[in-house]
Amino acid sequence: MFALTQTSSRQREILEVVFRNGWDYMRGLLTGSKTDEPNLPPPAVLRNILVDLGPVYVKLGQLLSTRPDLLPGEYVEALTDLQANVPPVPWSQVEILIRQQLKQPLEEAFAAINPQAVAAGSIAQTHRATLKSGQEVALKVQRPGIEAIVAQDIALIRSLAELVSRTTFGQDYDTVGLAEEFVTALQAELDFNQEASFTDQLRRNLSTSRWFDPKQLVVPEIYWDLTTKKLMVMEWLDGVPLLLASLPAMRDGKDADTQRKEITKLLFRAFLQQLYIDGFFHADPHPGNLFYLSDGRLALLDCGMVGRLDPRTQQILTEMLLAIVDLDAQRCAQLTVELAESGQPVSLSGLTNDYDRMLRKYYNISLSQINFSQVFYEVLQIARNNKIRLPSNMGLYAKTLANLEGVARSFDPEINLLDQIKPLMTDLFRRQLLGDNPLQTALRTALDIKSLSLQTPRQLELLLDRVTSETLRWNLTIPDLDPLRRSMDDSANRLSFSVVVGSLIIGAAIISTNAQTSQLSLISNVLFAAASFLGLWLIVSILRSGRLR
Repeated sequence: MFALTQTSSRQREILEVVFRNGWDYMRGLLTGSKTDEPNLPPPAVLRNILVDLGPVYVKLGQLLSTRPDLLPGEYVEALTDLQANVPPVPWSQVEILIRQQLKQPLEEAFAAINPQAVAAGSIAQTHRATLKSGQEVALKVQRPGIEAIVAQDIALIRSLAELVSRTTFGQDYDTVGLAEEFVTALQAELDFNQEASFTDQLRRNLSTSRWFDPKQLVVPEIYWDLTTKKLMVMEWLDGVPLLLASLPAMRDGKDADTQRKEITKLLFRAFLQQLYIDGFFHADPHPGNLFYLSDGRLALLDCGMVGRLDPRTQQILTEMLLAIVDLDAQRCAQLTVELAESGQPVSLSGLTNDYDRMLRKYYNISLSQINFSQVFYEVLQIARNNKIRLPSNMGLYAKTLANLEGVARSFDPEINLLDQIKPLMTDLFRRQLLGDNPLQTALRTALDIKSLSLQTPRQLELLLDRVTSETLRWNLTIPDLDPLRRSMDDSANRLSFSVVVGSLIIGAAIISTNAQTSQLSLISNVLFAAASFLGLWLIVSILRSGRLR
């Protein structure tokens, strides 16, 4: 029994929101009554519930939108642009928090701070300020008191996850583990030092490139001497969201259309480098985080949500992209199994059939018309339908591609993801084969070969010694061998039993034929009765096993 209404005012508030928005399944869970199979409310209802519950649940919805491996596409779309409708905290409270965070008086660090927030979110709000040096900066300040609210809501999220884990849905998707992932992400949002380190790493990674001009891309610089867990001070960048940008008629001898294509190409190549080269990527490239600066450069903002891909995953995803282009259902199935978490039973033939049905609709479509982010969403849907759990970074990967392609198509409708990837494929495969430093890779391979050549004779000698001394043992594991062995044992036992029954009948018949006394007749009857009983029992057991034929 789990009754949230008996614990706190916050829990009663959650119950009221659920009742008001009409989510019957969760209403049953919260009141401890018997519920049907787990089901989500319609996307619009879920969105309204999260907005009504406040900033922490809005952040949870934003995190859920990065998991298309768990939620259908319509839910991801509904939650993608979810924003908390929260007014900024009054400057008097913000000023107190800033003074507490700084190691020096506020007046010694800043020449001026605009008390009006330029942006307000569920966790923090941003103010424009000027350093004593005259440098314009942005102050990202954590909302006062948000830690206590987050801690309270995290406890409720964990309780609900544990409750749902008792259902079939919870067993399939490990809701407790998912809740812990979200808790970790929420807690990370409260530590601006971590976001600042992500920003620094992204700026370092994008400061060099063989695919684009790094001077045309900006990631804000962090002022570490003024940054703390609840306050982040970074470079102020003058610009507007990319989709709101009004390009000049001519810049550097290029018309607006040419500029648009070059900006889109820069955007794609910057993110393709993050995904397939660096393995560390900005995981939230929605229109509000991509700025067109007044000097014509492109800026990436808000690095609080990042994803990571190891080299093996990068290689599999590259091959998956090629398999989709080739409409190769069997290869797609094999690569999905390689991506899946180990220890999961997977029907490769069923998975291949699902991919074949999915790819069939693209047979007569030009590659330029294919929305590859939508295709990856369908890949995640197939994995979901086959109860295959993929690593959580696959959701971030697909969501990043979807956001990137969506923004790019809105900015330049003629753009195509595949057209941007094709010129990079040769360099990408060269890097996967040889690494960033071919000489170093060659030397490492030579050392591995040398080590193998030195170890092989000794290993062969040990193998031959064991063979000649008869101490070699083979440890074989054959799937489904135990059921076969049990079946053979059952057959042998029934055969032996039948022989015994037949022997009893023959013995009884011999004794009955030559019976001269009443004692021998009695023995004959007993043997006949025993044989009849055992024979009947044998027939019944065969019929009950269902293997008469």
